[in-house]
Amino acid sequence: MKAQVHRLFASDLPPDDDHPYRTGAWRPQVTEWDAWDLDVTGEIPADLTGTYLRNTENPLFANQRTYHPFDGDGMLHSMTFGSGEARYVNRFVRTTGLAEELAAGRSLYAGIAESPTIAERPGGGARGFMKDAASTDVVVHAGQALASFYQCGELYRLDPVSLEQDGTVPWLDQLDNWGVSAHTKVDENTGELLFFSYSKQAPYLRYGTAGPDGSLTCVQDVPLPGPRLPHDMAFTEHYAILNDCPLFWDPDRLARGIHANRFYPDLPTRFAIVPRLGGEVRWFEADPTFVLHWTNAYEDGDEIVLDGFFQEDPAPGPCEGDGPNERLFRFLDLHRMISKAHRWRFNLASGRTTEEHLSERIMEFPAINGRYGGRPYRYSYNTVTPPGWFLFNGLVKHDVVTGVESVVDLPDGVFCSEAVFAPRPSPISEDDGYVLTFTMDVNADRSECWIFDAQSMSSGPIARVVLPERISSGTHACWSPA
Repeated sequence: MKAQVHRLFASDLPPDDDHPYRTGAWRPQVTEWDAWDLDVTGEIPADLTGTYLRNTENPLFANQRTYHPFDGDGMLHSMTFGSGEARYVNRFVRTTGLAEELAAGRSLYAGIAESPTIAERPGGGARGFMKDAASTDVVVHAGQALASFYQCGELYRLDPVSLEQDGTVPWLDQLDNWGVSAHTKVDENTGELLFFSYSKQAPYLRYGTAGPDGSLTCVQDVPLPGPRLPHDMAFTEHYAILNDCPLFWDPDRLARGIHANRFYPDLPTRFAIVPRLGGEVRWFEADPTFVLHWTNAYEDGDEIVLDGFFQEDPAPGPCEGDGPNERLFRFLDLHRMISKAHRWRFNLASGRTTEEHLSERIMEFPAINGRYGGRPYRYSYNTVTPPGWFLFNGLVKHDVVTGVESVVDLPDGVFCSEAVFAPRPSPISEDDGYVLTFTMDVNADRSECWIFDAQSMSSGPIARVVLPERISSGTHACWSPA
């Protein structure tokens, strides 16, 4: 391996840190690297061409009181493949908030588990007083990587391969300072970007699109009864699908400046079906739940089919014997929320909704072959987690047609990232390609990029590419074809 340090950052995190989400697989990095001629076990496929991008929450400065893993600064990891070789780059996303904190040498904003009154800066996004860390998601649109924040932010632009930064998308001023939520969607068949924004101000939800050239093409209000907390969206060939789940800030406490989530099991989950380029909004109702992530959606005659992960207990209470960390972080435990693959069908002719579980396995964080986004599909590549933790200790290839699940279990102490699917250049089937994930081996203090043949994942990786340093666990990723 050949590697050089691009930049080393100072951090005020304690050297004997014992925070569960700043140690172990969540230990943050302070070094930006450029690395090439990487060490490989196995052989990188010669036809694997493109870039695997992953975003991580990577704090440089300690919160004033209570750190939550979603407060960390955005750090992108880029691994580019071609001709059987790989090159790795990682960079912090140079957000406005990070620049201010670097200048001050300390944290200036309130975290999600802290009172806004302790913030030294007003912050932004739907909640306010938080730093737009651009640390949640990443997609590639119009040739640029877009890093985004789950509470709505500025969509920071970077070169997908070098991670050289290029400001923010130019049309943010047309969104009334609402910003854009994480989980923007790119339709690989049209090159369009679909996005949503949410706010504590009426109409509370907006939807928009940008064309293949990056220019804004549509912005539309999708009025809600009050402030909500949508986290993801979906799309089909002709429609966008947004949601109003009955887990949101308690209105009475919000009026006192307290952002406390509450689940309302007597309210339905509502779905907004919106024409892709704007138009009349149609609403459908379903069983109450909260959905963190959608898998895919498509049109089937008069019906729209939507797949995602239904939480049977979106607001789990503390268990006997829980310590402070277990009480605080129980909303990160997919086993407590009982997250299962689920399918909704919305009949545009009758207005009726039907729904069912697709699996009884606890799993989440789905990936698909992006060429099938918004179209009928068969395979989802999901993660599984150990009880009590927000960590991924395995992958599941889920055949949503037959129900067959192929499982990859990782060794104890080894964790993975949200997977991505990379199709071969001339695929002959939906799963003709590769599944990639970054690993964090706490035992060996090592990170690798594992490459699986998507058609035989349970046989193990066909190549393991070594990174110059163990990276942190985090959230979302994407694949950008060459």
